[in-house]
Amino acid sequence: MVGQRKWNRRAAAAVFLLPAVLGLLAFQLVPMISSVVISFTDWDLLSSWTKLHFIGWDNYVNVFKDEKSYTSIRNVFVFLIGYMPLVAILGTLLAVLLNRNMRGVKAYRAAVFVPVITSWVAVSIVWRWILNGQSGLVNYLLSLVGIQGPVWLQDPTWAMVSVIAVTIWKDIGFVSIILLAGLQDISEDYYEAASLDGASAWRRLWNITIPLLSPSLFFVVTISLINSFQLFDQVLIMTNGGPAGATSTVVEQVYKNAFQYNKMGFAAAQSWVLFVIILAVTTVLQRLQRRWVVYER
Repeated sequence: MVGQRKWNRRAAAAVFLLPAVLGLLAFQLVPMISSVVISFTDWDLLSSWTKLHFIGWDNYVNVFKDEKSYTSIRNVFVFLIGYMPLVAILGTLLAVLLNRNMRGVKAYRAAVFVPVITSWVAVSIVWRWILNGQSGLVNYLLSLVGIQGPVWLQDPTWAMVSVIAVTIWKDIGFVSIILLAGLQDISEDYYEAASLDGASAWRRLWNITIPLLSPSLFFVVTISLINSFQLFDQVLIMTNGGPAGATSTVVEQVYKNAFQYNKMGFAAAQSWVLFVIILAVTTVLQRLQRRWVVYER
């Protein structure tokens, strides 16, 4: 009887897990394995699977030889350098402001989160109009104070700056809400003890708030880092990778190579190179967290 009940429980568990397992196999594991196989071929997306022509490591070698591919990788790191510090610092400052007791604070918290839940398509279209070099709102406001604004999205110098600014505007709400939750989890006892010891506001921020907020900061940095490497939607709609490849990214190149140029094998190789880069960077970040992340005990 006991053995039969145990078998029945396992059978019931298997029945309930089967849909999830089938979904995992069909939509994640099988496509991942297929992309690995495709990355070693010159498949053009139109030919039959039976006509796959294996070309070894050629696609992976060409990822670093192809000028557009190399430029896209470089642009992602340029984006990271401009995006990561600003979104972390501004998100922290905004979280500190939203943590204060003031009238209407709940409405402010909801307002800063609205861009996060807004579609990137809608956001990109609106900002493409705002940053329009001829009739955009930004250049109109600049003209009121006698400044002639650049052609933001068509200027190789300002295009990536524009993409970074728009991405920060959209993501800062997510960062600030996560950090706000971390701030509210810090016990007031620490601040009361520090005040009794005569610690200044700066000392309390540097020695209490930032160390105890570091787990939340680490989470935000990791998520933002992974999302940055997969930069795609705003680039495709706002600049389409231009001008002259100034905002081209790896995912944008994967999309174009796969579905516009029919170079599916090369696109698959690009995607796996991106995976390795993300894995390497996040592994380094995970190891470095031991030096600066403080977990309260």
